[in-house]
Amino acid sequence: MPDQQATQAGSQTLSRGIRLLEILASADRNLSIDELAAELKVHRSVAYRLLRTLEDHGLIVRDSAGRITLGAGMAALAAGVSQDLQSAALPELTEVANELGMTCLLAVQHDGDEAVTLVSSAPRQTVAVVSYRPGHRHPITRGGPGKAILLELPDSAWPADMTDELRAEIAESRARGYAHSRDEVVPSLWSVAVPLVLPNQPLASIAVIHVSLPRPEEEIAARLKAAADRVQRTYGV
Repeated sequence: MPDQQATQAGSQTLSRGIRLLEILASADRNLSIDELAAELKVHRSVAYRLLRTLEDHGLIVRDSAGRITLGAGMAALAAGVSQDLQSAALPELTEVANELGMTCLLAVQHDGDEAVTLVSSAPRQTVAVVSYRPGHRHPITRGGPGKAILLELPDSAWPADMTDELRAEIAESRARGYAHSRDEVVPSLWSVAVPLVLPNQPLASIAVIHVSLPRPEEEIAARLKAAADRVQRTYGV
């Protein structure tokens, strides 16, 4: 029994540590220990011990105010994840971002019902730059990147909580070939996204996000489709 309890405790500690990293990846700002403890639903001392371990491995760092953010160690771990996909997509994302003046990103389906940003590129010259860090995640039922993934996902594999309204929206998006959103994941942000289907890769999407749309949606979507086609050609599709 003691060995079993130790194993369960170890698994719980690992699970909590991973969850802390997920919370930090999804946050749009650095978080305090108290905020992380509240998100994790644990006592502050438990969160502190977890953070110390993650800090020792360079996975998190503290700013001058003591708030927490992801550290350089995370980038090293992520470097080997879908490296081929990142390498193929980043030049296209960068070109789109600079051409449209909007942050461009690649999101992939994760755990069935989430969209996770794998890589992103911000434009070099624009009045307002929207930061969207790799690792940011949200339900595929919300936001342009997630909804674009839904366009290629069989209806039978859709999340159980899909509303009739969302089903109708996805049907319309399929007909026009792209998804869009506003104020769904991050307040005040617009998004236009198209699906990206590649062999031996999770379902994905290429999207742009900004505080406004500098061009008509159809024109933006056409540019994203061209980028998606180029990434597919890199994979021999």
